[in-house]
Amino acid sequence: MPSTVMGGFAANFLGNAPRWYKQLILLFLIINPIIVWIFGPALAGWVLVAQFIFTLAMALKCYPLLPGGLLAVEALLIGMTSPEAVYHELLINFPVILLLMFMVAGIYFMKELLLVTFTQILVGVRSKSALSLLFCAAAALLSAFLDALTVTAVIISVAVGFFSVYHKVASGKGYHHGDHNAGSDDSVIELHREDLEEFRAFLRSLLMHGAIGTALGGVCTMVGEPQNLLIAKTVGWDFAEFFLAMMHVSIPVLLAGLTMCWILEKRRWFGYGARLPKPVRQVLEEFADNERKKRTKADQAALWIQAIAAGILVIGLAFHLAEVGLIGLLVIILITSFTGVTDEHQIGKAFQESLPFTSLLVVFFAIVAVIHEQHLFKPIIDFVLTLPMDQQPAMFFIANGLLSMISDNVFVATIYISEIRQALDAGVITQAHFENLAVSINTGTNLPSVATPNGQAAFLFLLTSAIAPLVRLSYGRMVVMAFPYTVVMSVVGLLAVVFPL
Repeated sequence: MPSTVMGGFAANFLGNAPRWYKQLILLFLIINPIIVWIFGPALAGWVLVAQFIFTLAMALKCYPLLPGGLLAVEALLIGMTSPEAVYHELLINFPVILLLMFMVAGIYFMKELLLVTFTQILVGVRSKSALSLLFCAAAALLSAFLDALTVTAVIISVAVGFFSVYHKVASGKGYHHGDHNAGSDDSVIELHREDLEEFRAFLRSLLMHGAIGTALGGVCTMVGEPQNLLIAKTVGWDFAEFFLAMMHVSIPVLLAGLTMCWILEKRRWFGYGARLPKPVRQVLEEFADNERKKRTKADQAALWIQAIAAGILVIGLAFHLAEVGLIGLLVIILITSFTGVTDEHQIGKAFQESLPFTSLLVVFFAIVAVIHEQHLFKPIIDFVLTLPMDQQPAMFFIANGLLSMISDNVFVATIYISEIRQALDAGVITQAHFENLAVSINTGTNLPSVATPNGQAAFLFLLTSAIAPLVRLSYGRMVVMAFPYTVVMSVVGLLAVVFPL
């Protein structure tokens, strides 16, 4: 009986994660107290940070909240930090938690409006280069005012919707004009295997252009990425001040990214350039037309309500009328009140996307508390601060960028901005220099992190979404397709940091 129970524990521990991964996490949990006992908490702190970054890099094997959370709990139990220190970190970063809790959920109720917008772009533009540019630019614009994770979710929803329409047609070997029931012989559009592969490549490129667009726009404003708000609060910037502080880097990078989008489509490099097959376009156009005809007056009114709420959202953010998370809560209240969403369970669905990542962010802050308690990054920060002042922004950009490629950029930004804040409070650096370094940290974590799905939550969300296996978007393919963007965005960003206009 005991062996049976132990076998059940072994099977349940971290669920479907590979056996080697489970054993490695258990090894981590066993050796950490030993390292503390023999070598002290400072070395154990570095080991803990490396272990936590490993859980982030292995996010496809197991969601990092679970193994990362176990490591954080163990750090508390063996005295590497305290519950009070973790709580202090949470209080400082409470606006970021509010953002993830309410803003992402608020945008969930605007999905219909965003879906209609992207759908019209997809079926209305015939030039693939122009379509890709519009997708990338629209994603950038939306991500500047909304959360990049939510914008990515909308793009995924659009792709899943169109692929499901295609699949319904292909599985029935044809499609009736004006009728989605397949199988008849007259007026049939034949869809072949070549169309499927071309359609997959077409959607893959659009998804990647859209995901890159969220990074291009997300770096511009304090609500584009979770760490942006954290940095803005630490420095004391409002929405407009953050945008103006970043624009000498974000605008050149945006222009360079959009130019690269156009070049990749024209030259068909790195897996881009696939066109939408004519039979598939015909199917999708008829589907979009039917959806438009089926839209009732209530549906149209709901779209208007969402558009008005979007306008209120932009105004509220631009003038900083309230905390970002509270503006998100306002959006939830307005849209649900005027669109008839009154069921608790319907409202609860809006929080499903954001709360797992919010929980992971709390674990981030527990690890950050360990870093602060053990002063792990202080020697590194002190070394960089000994360099000539004009070299420090570039060094921070490079250091943040390299670490963000393998780890989550929110985690990296949280560590560096808090350490730099301590240097400011200690009188080591001036306020003006602190703000310059904050720009380097924000852009360094946002731009090079597109290199791998580990770096940005939106990219990881795309990789683990339902559409990824349908369009054959693997981890390796994402890295290859992101490579030209990574090089261009990183180089232009670094040059803009080193030579500000």
